[in-house]
Amino acid sequence: MAATGRRVIVAPYPRTMREILAEEDLERLGGFAEIVWGRDEELPAERLNAALSDAWALVGFAPALSGADIDRASELKAVVEVGGHFPPAIDYEACFARGIRVLSCAPAFARPVAEMALAMTLTSCRGLVAAHLDFRASREEWQGDRRGDFSLYGAELGFVGFGSIARELATLLRPFGCRIRVFDPWLTDSVITAAGCVPASLEEVMAECRAIYVLASPTPENKGLISRQLIASVQQDALLVVISRAHLVDFDALVEAADSGRIQAAVDVFPVEPVPRDATVRGSANMVLSPHRAASIRRERQAIGRMAVDDLELMSRGLPPLVLQAAQPEAIRKRILPKADAPAPPSGSNSRRRHRDRTG
Repeated sequence: MAATGRRVIVAPYPRTMREILAEEDLERLGGFAEIVWGRDEELPAERLNAALSDAWALVGFAPALSGADIDRASELKAVVEVGGHFPPAIDYEACFARGIRVLSCAPAFARPVAEMALAMTLTSCRGLVAAHLDFRASREEWQGDRRGDFSLYGAELGFVGFGSIARELATLLRPFGCRIRVFDPWLTDSVITAAGCVPASLEEVMAECRAIYVLASPTPENKGLISRQLIASVQQDALLVVISRAHLVDFDALVEAADSGRIQAAVDVFPVEPVPRDATVRGSANMVLSPHRAASIRRERQAIGRMAVDDLELMSRGLPPLVLQAAQPEAIRKRILPKADAPAPPSGSNSRRRHRDRTG
């Protein structure tokens, strides 16, 4: 055992060690703790159970810890997930009772996902995909003003949710001089105003904004929040960007509205992934589609390990974690989805196409 007496189980599979941990961060972690496992393969349950007895921290993709597991882990101080969501198979009440910190790497995805949201906006509002396909088919319209095109400069935009992704996106949009209306019932108006945005109802966001971004974290209460009725209320040719979770959207209504030519949509997340080959959305018009890759920049995913080691290093000094998203009792009780709705790790031939759930 390391001189510090701290043992950290590192089991990120199906992510790899190098995918999330730069060499310097791995060395930094080894400087104040003994690394247990640390392999690019699944940690067997019996090995995990044995290691928990004297583990100081656990780093895993979607760790499952029952109350009995936590009782056995008498030295445990932190659980760090590296999948991008708070796993439903953790006994959070037992962790809260013991003072065990449960930390999510979701903030590591904020910048690349916000960047993708901006890219999809510019692609959509200037009709780049349609113009490209027309050009390839020799039916391009030179200097044409395509219906539905609009400038992002000075546009009225709407955010559904104002977590870490939304705040990064607001920063990226600042040079365009946009007015951003925000609906987020988890925040006070003063927090939204302090960020330079305008508090608004969901109905106002949907009906009055030229582009609307779905950025909220999924909860049992917000399934289908963007309803068929709300989609019907948006203005002609408005753009709906779905970048957090399809859980929040009546997806059939979204596809129908786009295919009819009434709205535009840019979508990176879907109700079922991978999307079935015969899914209607594959042939729909007025949609820019991306296969859940907003956070798929390998170099950027090492931010997960950097942030995790930052917080574990702070805790090793007797300080609170400050970088990752910490599970709060009041929030976690509202946020955790039933296991049937929670994101699953990748499997089979698609195992290297990492599933990344984004939280706000």
